Amino acid sequence: MPILNWIGKERVVTYHSKVPFRTLSLTYGYTAEHRREEGLSSESGNMIVFGDNLLSLKALLPRLEGQVKCIYNDPPYNTGEKWTYADDCNDPRTRDWINKVVGKQGEDLSRHDKWLCMMYPRLVLMRRMLRPDGVIFISCDDNEQAALRLMMNEIFGEDCFVANVIWQKSYSPRNDSKGIPTTTDHIVIYSKKPNWNPFKLERTEGMNARYGNPDNDKDYWRPDNAYAPNAITHQGMVYAIQHPFTGEMLYPATALCWRYEQSEMLNIMNGWCEYELKELDDADKRASVCGVSVNDVRQGVLAIVLKESLEVSRQKAQEVYDRGQWPKYYFSKNGYGGIAKKTYLGEVGDRVVSNFWAHSEVDSTDGAKKELKEIFEGSIPFDTPKPTRLIDRILDIAVEPGDIIMDCFAGSGTTAHSVLKANAADGGDRKFILLEQDEEIVKTTQERVQKAISGYNYVGTKTERLYEKKLTAQTLKRVSEHYDAAKKVYEEAKSSGKYTDVHQPTVKDTYMIVEADTNYDGHRDGLGGAFDMMELSEPLFIPGTRLLNEEVGEQELRRYIFYTETHQPLTQTRDEQYPYWLADYNGVGYYFYYEPYEPTTLTAQNVGDILKGPMEGGLVAYADVCELSDEQLTQMGITFRQIPRDIKRI
Repeated sequence: MPILNWIGKERVVTYHSKVPFRTLSLTYGYTAEHRREEGLSSESGNMIVFGDNLLSLKALLPRLEGQVKCIYNDPPYNTGEKWTYADDCNDPRTRDWINKVVGKQGEDLSRHDKWLCMMYPRLVLMRRMLRPDGVIFISCDDNEQAALRLMMNEIFGEDCFVANVIWQKSYSPRNDSKGIPTTTDHIVIYSKKPNWNPFKLERTEGMNARYGNPDNDKDYWRPDNAYAPNAITHQGMVYAIQHPFTGEMLYPATALCWRYEQSEMLNIMNGWCEYELKELDDADKRASVCGVSVNDVRQGVLAIVLKESLEVSRQKAQEVYDRGQWPKYYFSKNGYGGIAKKTYLGEVGDRVVSNFWAHSEVDSTDGAKKELKEIFEGSIPFDTPKPTRLIDRILDIAVEPGDIIMDCFAGSGTTAHSVLKANAADGGDRKFILLEQDEEIVKTTQERVQKAISGYNYVGTKTERLYEKKLTAQTLKRVSEHYDAAKKVYEEAKSSGKYTDVHQPTVKDTYMIVEADTNYDGHRDGLGGAFDMMELSEPLFIPGTRLLNEEVGEQELRRYIFYTETHQPLTQTRDEQYPYWLADYNGVGYYFYYEPYEPTTLTAQNVGDILKGPMEGGLVAYADVCELSDEQLTQMGITFRQIPRDIKRI
């Protein structure tokens, strides 16, 4: 596998393990019912964390390692604007980079090195956050896409690459662009383990509009190809079927065969009139279809022909045509056209996600700015927002109710907004964890999430595109069919009563579209939900020593100890009878015998009061001092760990 090297790589590959472990402190909780409450948790599990995102990721390990289903990242695109390298990894070659704005291409020859140094340790910790079935989505443009792929191969593994999605971020190229204008961005996707598969997407109204029911059948259907490929290997499925209206012998097109076994095809055709199998001595025609010589074509393949005269057969077939509910294979043009197959809407299921995401489905950067303008009463407080529909798509294919979603470059808070929207739609309990390190940007993050929860004032018209079909030389051949589909979407939207106004199908920028308007005058209702505002706090260990920083609080210490022993989050509350008990994991019980600012001693006299009793896997007990002998510890099944000497560093 190709390996990417850059200035500073030797230090940053382990830098995540060298930065100090910091704790998190609660600033306020926010709920739809009580709004902002200082120092009081919302108990929602949702968080916005303010502080350096590398330190924040490390601080979250005891709570979230192996718990996150989906991570979305929108890091700096490294275009030479507004991001500063800030990691001090003790490398003399990178020391001059610290706290300086990264320059543009041609001005800063180390700009790519800086970006890679910034991203690498964060991605290492993000991978640890993911569940075994977790997945990460990273937005970028052409500046760093190639380097990102190589770095991700190294951290996640080449076999965990899922896709490089092309997102159509704008409707059309800028007129003042030089060279080849860019209208797309990348979303690079990797999974924690190989062979991750996304969920399928719901079918759109435009897709369903292609289905009709002209014969009053059991379900909506659309015309489909009557044939299947590989005639040469399925020669028993290459034969004539006699047309019940014209008497013509119909064969599959060259290199194709009928879709079903002959017995099933005979049964289908008997739905029109009576048919039988008959030898036609047509080896030359079948050989031509199969693309083989007459000598090599399969012998003894019978045709499906009319059992009665053409006149009688036509009459019976016409009765079926007039009655409706035609057989699965039918004849177009009032019965006198070619043969086609019905594909029922109920058979096709949901649609598979592709690696091209059109703006018509997931919105654009322009749409994202319009969203902010609506929420922030005409202003756009963040330069490069992502649209909620883009994050909606990610949630649709990667997340289920109850899952945790993380965004390590939170920006304008789109990810939280999308999670709240999804929960409001289906009553789910998805959680969001947002990290933001810029002091000004995090104000926008908080305000947007608060408004999404509680609602906001808005006067104006919101336009939604309900149908879109790209008009090309190929699709123009079927323009009447596409117009009928658009008209159907228009009529259904008009009759639904959901919209203030629904516009007739029209053509705009080479697309046939249907749009609808909704007028708002006053307050936009909130989505409900809650979150806790957190910020980086004290380091767990006093800098330069192995001593615990007792200012962080006992609960943070307990959470850290249990995590370093088990790599699991501590979810149990403190036991009143056994206050030093943490929890058990895999049959082992864990205790943290700790008192602030005074030493603790485990003795033969107090051990029975402190520890619940023996467990199958033994007990692990932390204390400052242990007066029990090694023999006594072994008899009781206790492994002693001394505070602070035996506390692991992460």
